[in-house]
Amino acid sequence: MNILSISNVAKIGREEPLFTGVTFGLDDGDKAALIGRNGTGKSTLLNTIAGVLEPDEGTIVINKEAGVSFLPQNPVFNGEDTIRDHIFKSGSPKLKIIQEYMDLCEKLGSDGGTGSIQKRYDELSDLMEKQDLWNYEAQVSSILSTLGITDMTRKMGTLSGGMVKKVALAQVLVEDTKLLLLDEPTNHLDISTITWLQNYLHDTDRTLLMVTHDRYFLDAVCNNMFEIDRHKIKLYQGNYSTYLEKKEVEAEIAQNTDRRIESVLRFERDWLMRGPCARGTKIKARIQRDMQLINREKFKEDKGFSFEVAGRRLGGKVLELHSISKSYPKGYVGADAGDFVPVISDFSYTFTKGQKIGIFGDNGSGKSTFLNIVTGNLEPDTGKVVVGENTFFGYYNQNPVFKDLNMPVLEYIKEAAEYVKKNDGKTLSAGQFLNEFGFEGKILMSPLSSLSGGERKRLFLIRLLMTNPNFLILDEPTNDFDIFTMNVLEQFLMQYQGCLLIVSHDRYFMDKVADTLFILEEDGNVSGFVGKCSEYIEYRDEKRREEMLSSRQEKSVAAEKQQSGGETLRGDAPKRKRTFKEQKEFESIEEEIMILEDKKAALEAQMSSGEKIDFEAVNREYSEVNGVLEAKYLKWEELASLS
Repeated sequence: MNILSISNVAKIGREEPLFTGVTFGLDDGDKAALIGRNGTGKSTLLNTIAGVLEPDEGTIVINKEAGVSFLPQNPVFNGEDTIRDHIFKSGSPKLKIIQEYMDLCEKLGSDGGTGSIQKRYDELSDLMEKQDLWNYEAQVSSILSTLGITDMTRKMGTLSGGMVKKVALAQVLVEDTKLLLLDEPTNHLDISTITWLQNYLHDTDRTLLMVTHDRYFLDAVCNNMFEIDRHKIKLYQGNYSTYLEKKEVEAEIAQNTDRRIESVLRFERDWLMRGPCARGTKIKARIQRDMQLINREKFKEDKGFSFEVAGRRLGGKVLELHSISKSYPKGYVGADAGDFVPVISDFSYTFTKGQKIGIFGDNGSGKSTFLNIVTGNLEPDTGKVVVGENTFFGYYNQNPVFKDLNMPVLEYIKEAAEYVKKNDGKTLSAGQFLNEFGFEGKILMSPLSSLSGGERKRLFLIRLLMTNPNFLILDEPTNDFDIFTMNVLEQFLMQYQGCLLIVSHDRYFMDKVADTLFILEEDGNVSGFVGKCSEYIEYRDEKRREEMLSSRQEKSVAAEKQQSGGETLRGDAPKRKRTFKEQKEFESIEEEIMILEDKKAALEAQMSSGEKIDFEAVNREYSEVNGVLEAKYLKWEELASLS
């Protein structure tokens, strides 16, 4: 079934068309991505398809029976709305029934409810049975639980950026629609949540069109790449790795074609210079053909740039952390005020020249707090930070603040420096320096407000590097950057001679630039891991599987003892009863486990079949399914232990 049809869509940018003649369609179950450099119009096209913007030309048709859910790059919300209000704003009749059902479950679970509440609950239960909504309700509950959305009464205005993104994502995923439009869905999410979302989108039968810079995510989820380049859109079938291979072959063919044409034209130009008489038809046709070849659109290599500036010497003492600790009131994270929650507990470390350290932890674990303490923007509760005499920080905040968005691009850079010295000793003016980063022409005089989100952040990073820091602190530097810019940034950081401390949710990026990790634990402890981010995730998942297996064995032994009349593990402790919501989750989770077991068996059969397969991809999917299955078993055991 056709879900989306786009015909000859165009949108005009600040100086020229962003894109023209955009024509493509998506069918039921397609998973596609929009890729291209910052400023080419990816988010604009997504907003146009979603109906937020009107196309300047062309038509967009979305199947009426499909419905569309849109996650913008920066979610819009009413700060006074509760999380429940925001998530269930959809006009879907099914969601309205589920919302009321969840409300009643909470009331019945807390105080038993009145007779009228019980009566309405029974009516809704019958209605959900008739409309076959139990599986849908279980999916909604599972999504909210997995995203850590438990207190639905919290106001949107009190949430962190990461939590706002999760709530906005939940709103999109729970809606009863067939078409998902997602603009940078992984921004502000922690790596654990990104892995879950990757699995969800891979497995869903909904149609997907998204913009993302996460290369692991693109490879695992999408089967079509739509590239916007030079105002046109082109389809590359396959995932991101396949796209790269096809682009390489395409560039090689184009270069070879250009060389052959130029070889032919050398003779033709000599012939044209001799001034042939254009009386004959054949002569006219030859001249016309030659002029077409001369005026053809020639192959152009992408204009590159590099984050290259002169370095600053780093002294013997770089940075020392002596027993630093930081706690926040429970109210800070949404619970009752009074007690304090440790974010960092008694951590000491001495940094040395050339270290590249990544900080790993779930949302709310204190990653940004750690960076702010290191840079002196936040005082620790205990301990001290000793900064070396020659240490000069460059701090890239994940939400850069621009004091005046009406300021021209060139003036913004000139505020930092009129001239910049590069590694090779060459001195450039601010304008010349900007040209090397792809900012040229009229854009230099354009206000900051006219830039795309990615362009603005790239400009902020350029200005930061102009100060020649020898200790870079980067908090989510990859948000809103296109993949090309990220590749360039990776090359710069891999060769960077100073110290690097980085927070990023992008697993590919972290693997490239960080060789050691600080792991921020739930209890505030900071542990170390020598290795890549993907290696740590694999290690952590294996450790969790072992712990779950050990826990399962312990429970099995305890149950056997209880049945045989022997010792019991807390046998006399009264059991809590399952809530209505937990009962429904318990009833649905067995079916989910059976589906996952079937999928696991199918993947095992693939790997042992001897047929030619992408073993690495299948093995990765097998590990992910196994991890989800273990989590489901753990949840089932938890619910089964209740009466």
